[in-house]
Amino acid sequence: MITGIVNSDLEATVQLTVRGPGGPSRRITAVIDTGFDGFLSLPPALVADLGLPWDHQTYATLAAGSEILVDMFLGSIVWNRRQRLIDIDESDTEPLVGTGLLANCEMKVQFRPRGLVAIKPL
Repeated sequence: MITGIVNSDLEATVQLTVRGPGGPSRRITAVIDTGFDGFLSLPPALVADLGLPWDHQTYATLAAGSEILVDMFLGSIVWNRRQRLIDIDESDTEPLVGTGLLANCEMKVQFRPRGLVAIKPL
């Protein structure tokens, strides 16, 4: 099970370990974004720090409906105690967990500051 907390902005957050090739890793706090259908989004500085290899570009649709071209990188994370190789979007925002990671999981959130977040596999 993955656990986290709700921050003062009432955003559900979890901590993840993200790893680049050759071993560099970082523990990050990411906001769960159910409107994002990808796996994980990271800011450019963190993508560079981890040395994530570029994989391809794709179009992403923003909340307002506009489309942007996004660089995709490969990285690995620990998710439900297992190492997973995933696509990582580079975006000028805080780290975001998308529904790609939440697939086949149940999530419970206490929407209050310092509320509990629990994600478990189905």
